[in-house]
Amino acid sequence: MEQQKFDWRDFLMKVAVIAVPVALQNLLTTTGSMIDTMMISSLGKTEVGAVGLCAQFSSLMFSCYWGFVGGGMLFFSQYWGARDGDGINRSYGLTLTCMMTVALIFFLLGLFFPEAVMRLYTDKESIQRIGVDYLRIAAFSYPLMVFSMAMAALLRSTERVTIPLYGSFAAVGINVFLNWVLIFGNLGAPAMGVRGAALATVISQCVSTLVIILLSKRNGHPYLLAFSQHFRWTADLIRSYFRKCFPILMNEVLIGAGNMVINVVLGRQPEEAIAALAVFRTLEGLIIGFFAGFTNAASILVGKEVGAGNIDIAYRRAWRLVYLCQGFIASVCVLLVLLHTPILQIMGMSGDSFSIAFGMIAVFGVVAVIRMGNWTQNDTFRAAGDATYGTILEIVFMWAMLIPCVWLTGMVWKLPTLLVFACCYIDEPIRYVLMQVHLFRGKWIKPVTPEGQKALAGWRAPVRAGKR
Repeated sequence: MEQQKFDWRDFLMKVAVIAVPVALQNLLTTTGSMIDTMMISSLGKTEVGAVGLCAQFSSLMFSCYWGFVGGGMLFFSQYWGARDGDGINRSYGLTLTCMMTVALIFFLLGLFFPEAVMRLYTDKESIQRIGVDYLRIAAFSYPLMVFSMAMAALLRSTERVTIPLYGSFAAVGINVFLNWVLIFGNLGAPAMGVRGAALATVISQCVSTLVIILLSKRNGHPYLLAFSQHFRWTADLIRSYFRKCFPILMNEVLIGAGNMVINVVLGRQPEEAIAALAVFRTLEGLIIGFFAGFTNAASILVGKEVGAGNIDIAYRRAWRLVYLCQGFIASVCVLLVLLHTPILQIMGMSGDSFSIAFGMIAVFGVVAVIRMGNWTQNDTFRAAGDATYGTILEIVFMWAMLIPCVWLTGMVWKLPTLLVFACCYIDEPIRYVLMQVHLFRGKWIKPVTPEGQKALAGWRAPVRAGKR
């Protein structure tokens, strides 16, 4: 049977409908973080470094709950393709319960044990003191942040991508305004410094959550607010859910633990390097913000077709999405490198901090295209039902190769910060080659719906017949 010509126009339009709102949402969030960093940088580099390390703690929380987001979106998108509303409701309730459990644990750690958290991330007492003040307040934003993320995952998987965008508009606007008021004591408010930034974060997360709920209700979303349907779980669903989620969860937890080890090493670099790292993480978030739109599009557009039984369409979309994403990320990285001087100056970098921050941008600019290609492929595999292959590769290479290199260069040999930082990406090219081979073989397509399983029975990857 002759394969139909791939419709690039329709494909790009579908990508844009999903990717652009998600990219804008993440761009808004990152812009808010950049403005936060600019405001806090006026207080001093120690404050910038402290808040940056607190952000690494919230990134660890992200790693712990993101496994449930990835597993949940696998089910949401495939059930959406099969138009199985009951499956969407039940899998969302299970996902939400798991994610909020993680949020509660991190909330309690940030509220009651902030000293222990900060001692873990840095040995600088001045940074520890400021971080403790920030963390005790910011911890209240964690449950709200995770709840918003769960809702956004469901809305995106069911192609309501603009609702989370509006939530981010409101949150960023409120956050920037309240930072100006509470950090510096404007409009008669007390000057709270980093504690003001933390309080602004909590309030802005409240606003984001309320906006998403209200807009979903107004939109008449059939699943998000169907609370009575969310917790009617069956034994089969729970087994299937955790069987699919477990590899993703282990991936995110072990990767999060590995990143914590890396941050422990980087947190023991000179204070100038810690401040530069905080600024770099904000700019990295800008890159990932653009990229997240494409990886969400990959998950939804591939997972939906797998669930509906359109296996060949899913396969042909997958590898095109990987290269489309890489091309886009390359252009963004080039732009960031060209504009690094005014950006770093605006964010308070000078002297050694400026040099180190630029070095980090240059290193990341070289490896980002490969790294984001790996990320897109892994998310695509997960959405299609294969949560194992990319997980095993990432865990094995991180713990067997990357972490030993970072630890030796940073803690044993005491090499310059930029060499330690470069080791954080040493495994990416090898994994990329292995992921590409797996992508074109097509063995990552593993449907969870009856429609998809039936269609898969007679399908073979076109590359095996010499066609793509």
